[in-house]
Amino acid sequence: MSAEAIPTLAVFTKNRINPAYHGARIAADRVAARFGGRAVHYVPAKPDDVAEQIALIELALQTSPAAFVLVPVHQSAIDAAVRKVRARGIPIFNCINRLRHAEDYVTFVGADDAEMTARVARRLFIELKGAGKVVILEGTPGAVTSRDRMRGFLDATVDYPGIQVLGRMVGNFLHEDAARAMRELLAEHPHIDGVLAANDSMALGAIDALREAGRHSRVVGVNAVPDAVAALKTGALLATADFDAFKIAALASEAALRYLRGERVPKEILPRVEVVDGANCERWDRPMEARELPDWASIVAQGSG
Repeated sequence: MSAEAIPTLAVFTKNRINPAYHGARIAADRVAARFGGRAVHYVPAKPDDVAEQIALIELALQTSPAAFVLVPVHQSAIDAAVRKVRARGIPIFNCINRLRHAEDYVTFVGADDAEMTARVARRLFIELKGAGKVVILEGTPGAVTSRDRMRGFLDATVDYPGIQVLGRMVGNFLHEDAARAMRELLAEHPHIDGVLAANDSMALGAIDALREAGRHSRVVGVNAVPDAVAALKTGALLATADFDAFKIAALASEAALRYLRGERVPKEILPRVEVVDGANCERWDRPMEARELPDWASIVAQGSG
């Protein structure tokens, strides 16, 4: 890339409904601008649609961007499209949902999803004093994040024999889908002590369904989006985890731009994740537009974890 060239990042997120991806797009824009480049966003009109994301990849290829920053809608269903990107010599910086083949990306930025959800589940189980009936709201079928977050929830129950999982339903990482799923769970189970939701949009959907039914359960989620932080402050949400798509997309975009200017970048960046609750939520209590970009040097120095 010449010194005069303005690097363009083709940034792919999964939908325009989940507020976490709104944060990811803001972060990519801000990082690109800081490096003298720009981000062009490609988002399926139908949430998480495989065919549409493949079509958007084809569309982006026509513009020959300098790099792709890619949240795949499915771990393997877009493999053929990814191979076309690689054949064109365009580097891919993969984030949030890991692609199946490590050779397909220069850098992956994400988290240990199973460990993260195990930690937030333990926060719920401690609140329930180690005994209670819980339900689980799963993410999109086929998404590696959904699979691993489910594993973390179930792993956490091993040390809490007093916790009974009554049922689990798919909420597709979306507020309305999760609210519908929660209504079905409430109709089926007269007593639910806790809800393990694989992201904040689903946690907030569950809270809405509980409120409509005049029922109360302790609810946990993942993402630490602004609406979830507001719910922490009122006590409607017990806890979340700062699997922060804003921070992750910022790091993936910065990895791409540093790579394009000839720097070496890590193969994997896994920022440390914290459990966020009413006692420590002040740092996240701001809109996405006002959140601070992560410090590259300090996070990369931490290594994975």
